[in-house]
Amino acid sequence: MTPLYLTVTDKHIKYSYEDQNTTATIQQDYNINPKLPLTDNFVNFKSKLPEYFDVIVILNPIDVEMKDTIVSCKNQPIDIGLYMENLFHIPTVGIHQVAKLGLKQAASIEAEYAGWHLDYYGYEDGKTQYSQEAMQTLGNGYFGLRGAYVESKADKNNYPGTYVAGVYNQLTTSINSKDIVNEDLVNLPNAQYITFSIDDTEKFKLNGEELEDIYRSLDMRTGLLTTTMLLQLKNGKRLKVVSRKVADMKNYHSYSLQYTVQPLNFSGEMKIHTEIDGQVVNANVERYKNLDNHHLITDKTLNDDNTAILLAHTRHSKINIAVGSKLDSPNLSELNVHTDKAHDKVAQSVTFEVVEGNSYTLEKTVSVYTSLETKGDLVEAVKSHSYHKTFADAVNNSMECWQDIWSNEYLEIDGDITSQKLLHLNAFHATVSAQQNVNRDLDVSVGARGLHGEAYRGHVFWDELFILPYYNLHYPDLTKSLLMYRYNRLGAAKEYAKSTGNEGAMFPWQSGMTGDEQSQVMHLNPITNQWDPDNSRKQRHVSLSIAYNIWNYYSMTNDEDFIRDYGLEMLLNITKFWISMTTYNEETGKYSISNVMGPDEFHEGYPDKEDSGLTNNAYTNIMTSWVFKKVEYFSTHESQDILDDNYKRADFSKEDLKLTKKIRHNLELEFNKDEILAQFDGYFDLKPIDFDYYRRQYGDISRMDRILKAEGDNPDDYQVAKQADSLMALYALREPTFFHIMSDLGYEIPDKHDFITKNIEYYLSRTTHGSTLSRIVYAMLALKVNNNDLAWKLFSQALTSDYYDIQGGTTAEGIHLGVMGATLNVVTCFFAGIDYRGPELEIDPHVPDAWQSIKFNMSFKGTRFYFTVTHDQVRVIPDDDIVVVFKGDKVQLDAHKEKMLNY
Repeated sequence: MTPLYLTVTDKHIKYSYEDQNTTATIQQDYNINPKLPLTDNFVNFKSKLPEYFDVIVILNPIDVEMKDTIVSCKNQPIDIGLYMENLFHIPTVGIHQVAKLGLKQAASIEAEYAGWHLDYYGYEDGKTQYSQEAMQTLGNGYFGLRGAYVESKADKNNYPGTYVAGVYNQLTTSINSKDIVNEDLVNLPNAQYITFSIDDTEKFKLNGEELEDIYRSLDMRTGLLTTTMLLQLKNGKRLKVVSRKVADMKNYHSYSLQYTVQPLNFSGEMKIHTEIDGQVVNANVERYKNLDNHHLITDKTLNDDNTAILLAHTRHSKINIAVGSKLDSPNLSELNVHTDKAHDKVAQSVTFEVVEGNSYTLEKTVSVYTSLETKGDLVEAVKSHSYHKTFADAVNNSMECWQDIWSNEYLEIDGDITSQKLLHLNAFHATVSAQQNVNRDLDVSVGARGLHGEAYRGHVFWDELFILPYYNLHYPDLTKSLLMYRYNRLGAAKEYAKSTGNEGAMFPWQSGMTGDEQSQVMHLNPITNQWDPDNSRKQRHVSLSIAYNIWNYYSMTNDEDFIRDYGLEMLLNITKFWISMTTYNEETGKYSISNVMGPDEFHEGYPDKEDSGLTNNAYTNIMTSWVFKKVEYFSTHESQDILDDNYKRADFSKEDLKLTKKIRHNLELEFNKDEILAQFDGYFDLKPIDFDYYRRQYGDISRMDRILKAEGDNPDDYQVAKQADSLMALYALREPTFFHIMSDLGYEIPDKHDFITKNIEYYLSRTTHGSTLSRIVYAMLALKVNNNDLAWKLFSQALTSDYYDIQGGTTAEGIHLGVMGATLNVVTCFFAGIDYRGPELEIDPHVPDAWQSIKFNMSFKGTRFYFTVTHDQVRVIPDDDIVVVFKGDKVQLDAHKEKMLNY
């Protein structure tokens, strides 16, 4: 191994290593700039080093029990290991571990650990703490439990939110003399609260002043979140507190907590306090706080010895909720529980004598039931709930479940522990947000922010387009369950289309409980603190995303029953809607689609026009043509009985089918003289924008729409984009499919590589990446023109976007599940090059230089594959005989036999 040795002090980083050319030992000092943040100092430090190290050794860790890589730097303790691993992507170990285990074994253990753990060291506050809570959220597809300190209650620094999938409620608030209705995913009663008191003093409240040390670790292999605190209270008493949380992956109504206190310099009387608090509101998102946020009404509290129940209901949607808890202890011989009941809260405490140095543990299992998924009496459901005997049982159960999950979702990156950690994290949160064993019982889909926070009000967006492909690879039954959420709201989509004078089904841009439109009509600009009109509901392309996911699911599974009973009916209704959205121009013989918005979102309409909406958005028109072609496919591949039944249910006729053929060949697109595809009609008439000017003024210009509106200007006037729009179809569709559609539309592209290159350069220079999805789409597009450096840069930024919260606090309001799903998709479909969107698997790798190999498994049309992809070879084992396409040539694979494909 080639180690880099570091000694980190308040003012210096002393480092030494062996020069690979001369074998001489190099010893240098780097002076820490006190005016720069530590992160910037470390980046500058890295720039002075060669890049051939594979392990970092910390020579002067301070004597703390948390980890062997904690040092004192800039007069504060930091886990330098976390900094170094994020910067160098190699394991960082402490000298004590090296002395104990040897360098090679210590590095190997740390590499394994780092790839599976999301750790935070030290006490944070404000949005940083909120973001870390979101990132350490536990859940099982039924509920999400933010990774807050159990001692905390909702305030400016902490937000212990609990969300159950599908539990929405609507409230009305008067804004500027208008009644604004908003539907929200409801923050449920907080049952994870636990704290302590000593000798009848006040209950401990979390604050930075009494914290000596704190370390939080999410083990993604097991789903266990552990927080370890060393406290020195104002009265001089010191103690160690360890709290653990785990979500039940089998009995998905349940989660378990363990709270252990160890007095370090005192003996006496202690109490552990716990609550189920129904006084919670929705207050996770700052810009929503002026809106009515009291969604719950508590009905009753009950208790019996060591159990407690709180019953509540949502104010408008009338969903009944029951939260129950049971207290136990593995080492308190008698559990004398005292209960205090109020109307909105049930509080319990356990009193016991402690002896200095000994540990004392309280275990709490919580059950959550709602009337959405549970028929019958909720009190009885809680009382008959099968609680774990011990917290250890809960952990073992979670470990077994996650072992199966990770076996199914196996993904290993060799050569980059940061990418490994974050890809595991993205897969972890995909499972927290939806799970096949849970969602088959629920009528829900995945929200854009998972079950992790209250941004976007927990609604379901087009982000499904980026999320469902990952589920498709591993859990096609889960994808089907999520698509059924859309089918169950087909009636609402038809009513929505009818209300706008259209036919068929127009699915809403934001969907919640019933499938009606939940997009805001007003949007708060945080720069001006003013409410502006919001026209985002005109993003009708959400229906195209649903069609896309229907086709992808069918293509991956050949599930004819789903198409017969549900999928084709949705496709026909979506097609009928888009037929009604088109207008025919007698002079040009072309069809246009007007009054829409594209994925860009910065452009709501044309300059100086009162009416909002755009004409011939390129992404919308291309995907409409694609959907029409898929409907034609089914019209020739399904039996007449199935077609007749679905035509009847969708009120679809043979004349409609004829129209789809005519329209899909004649939808209008606009190009300039350089073959740049216009984002919409008239795009090239818009003014250019000087990004450098605004960067000097504002720094972060990702939300140029808000900046321009704050200056009395309008993004509609400029060639500026929030994210990929015109080129979005090239992300969603295989390249041959994209150009075939362009040809069908009458637009022949002679030099396809040149077309993609020019269009990427053009639009990338006009995009501010105001959405986390933007970079990942452009990363994939860059691979198409072999710009691997750009692809890697954009992918890395997308992969770390929530980890570093690069949008200035938005992760605090919930993770971005779309970009998490998309990064996983890019790794398998584009970096590993296993494209599953056609009738056969097509293999064409682009492994990043930073990685040595990509190993993963996936399913395709019922066959399970195990891949190892390196820079010059693909090794694949299928569990059935199958033909794949490797770099253009068909290759026969035999069941359970490894095939090596060199390139």
